[in-house]
Amino acid sequence: MEIIKIALNSLRVNKLRSTLTILGIIVGIFSIIATSTIITIMQNSIEEGISQLGQNTFQIQKWPAMVGHGPGGRDRTRNRKDIKLEDYERLKDLLTDAQAVGAELWQYGKTFQYGNKETNPNIQLSGATTEAFPNNKWIAESGRIFNEKDIDRYERVVVLGAEVATTLFGNSDPIGKEVKVDNRNLRVIGVLEKQGSFFGQSQDNFAVSPITTFQSFYGKDNRSINITVTSKSKEDYQDLMDKATGFMRTIRKVPPGEEDDFGIYSNESILTQINDITASVRIGAIVISLIALTAAGVGIMNIMLVSVTERTREIGIRKAVGARKSNILVQFLTEAVVLCQLGGIIGIVLGILVGNILGSMLEASNAIPYDWVIIGIMLCVFVGVGFGTYPAYKAANLDPIEALRYE
Repeated sequence: MEIIKIALNSLRVNKLRSTLTILGIIVGIFSIIATSTIITIMQNSIEEGISQLGQNTFQIQKWPAMVGHGPGGRDRTRNRKDIKLEDYERLKDLLTDAQAVGAELWQYGKTFQYGNKETNPNIQLSGATTEAFPNNKWIAESGRIFNEKDIDRYERVVVLGAEVATTLFGNSDPIGKEVKVDNRNLRVIGVLEKQGSFFGQSQDNFAVSPITTFQSFYGKDNRSINITVTSKSKEDYQDLMDKATGFMRTIRKVPPGEEDDFGIYSNESILTQINDITASVRIGAIVISLIALTAAGVGIMNIMLVSVTERTREIGIRKAVGARKSNILVQFLTEAVVLCQLGGIIGIVLGILVGNILGSMLEASNAIPYDWVIIGIMLCVFVGVGFGTYPAYKAANLDPIEALRYE
């Protein structure tokens, strides 16, 4: 404890030198923690946003979930055929072991009106089957969802998202009232529970009508259908996805050996792709941070060597009165490690603060990358020991007689 006190006192006496020394450590650790915090916040927000698909649910669509930007990335997909309602019906008949197979179509940028009130022209209108509701975790908070009779009869009914209902009706009950979209009247039969927001964007700005009604408004053959499939259990989820892929290849007459002309995605597949992208960003930040930490380590070694030279006489006196090599070694190693840990702690705190401030600008929830905090602390110890060993070894091996004569 006496050796540690001496080491800490030495750092306290040389405040300016100690502060300048740890700046490099602060920059290196700050880079790692800030980047990891932002990535963690983004991943959490993305996971919350895409988890709108129900559990054990995947979606089949014309386009891949993420279109590649490499050579020919878009060329390979732009000529794909639309998925038709007939394709959905055939797939539904074939996937007898699925819990639910639903279909949905989308129109974007719609304006809904009720009396003298209207929404912004950013509402998404979906035409869907009844199975799309559980597959997308759309739950009626009031009223009801439409049924098969509504679909068969082309009923002009609609289920509103929570924000659309609030904008048009405030606190009054919208059930049974008629709203207008594209000069067509739709009777409100239900309002859905809130879905929350995704990076500050509301996920309740949409409405759902029967798929037949939707196609009577906007045409049957000018847009592709998305198909959602839910398995009965987690165990048969992957098997069901494989079956759906095979059936869709047969339905769409994809020749053997050619790639699928449709995309299948799930919450897990999107997260995997996002993790692949963020991993590259994280690796880049780590490389830059390691360079900064190496530079900081060299600075610490340089400062410690200067310190050894300045304190040569002190070292000689301590060895003359009984200090062992190990005592001197521990003293100087302690100084190096403490410098690194101080810089590391400051860098971690600043990294978390800055990362969460930037995350709040995206209206995302705060996060702390605990794994990278631990890695940051371990890196500080490694740098302190790695770059402090040689100066400490040099100090421990000074000849006490020569050290006492040092001016």
